Formats: sequence, structure tokens, C-alpha cells
Amino acid sequence: MAFKPELPSNRMIFEVRRDNTVWPYFHERLEALMTQYGLSEEEKDAFRNVDVRRLGELGVHSYFLPQVTRLIHGSAGNHSKSAAAEAYRKSFGDQIVD
Repeated sequence: MAFKPELPSNRMIFEVRRDNTVWPYFHERLEALMTQYGLSEEEKDAFRNVDVRRLGELGVHSYFLPQVTRLIHGSAGNHSKSAAAEAYRKSFGDQIVD
């Protein structure tokens, strides 16, 4: 997976994570944010499906991949069985060792 700094998803994730008025509502505002940041249809589909592996293949920075699942599922109670961790495992399960 090659990082593509110019990919709109990278800017969106970076900026949303730093904005306390946006990140708590990321999931509810996802469609509007994807339009606002100019994401491609491939990027949009990957976000809609919480397919972090595909986002990585498209060029999202590897640090941001687990952040995506936390933005969508929240980070409260973040542990190996949390919704965010399960979403990450769904995309990378064949590469994760418990």
C-alpha cells in the first residue's frame, strides 16, 4: 500500500480528527463530508463499507486506517472486541494475530 498524500481522504481524516465540532458526528455527516472534500466514488464506497483495507490500497496513510474505524464506531471502550476493532479486523483479519 503506497501512501498518496494528495488523496482527499487523507486530508479529510486529518482535518476531521482535529476538529472537536466535527469528529463526534463523523458517521452522521459522512456523506456531506465526502462531498465537501471531493472524494472519488471508490473512496466513498470504501468509507460506506468501512473497508479500511481498500482505503489503504487507494492511498490512505496507514496511521489513519484504524482512525477511520474509530471515527465511524467511536473510541469509547476501545479494546480488542470493540466495534472499531471488529471493523478493522473485518478488513485485515487475515493479517491480524490475536
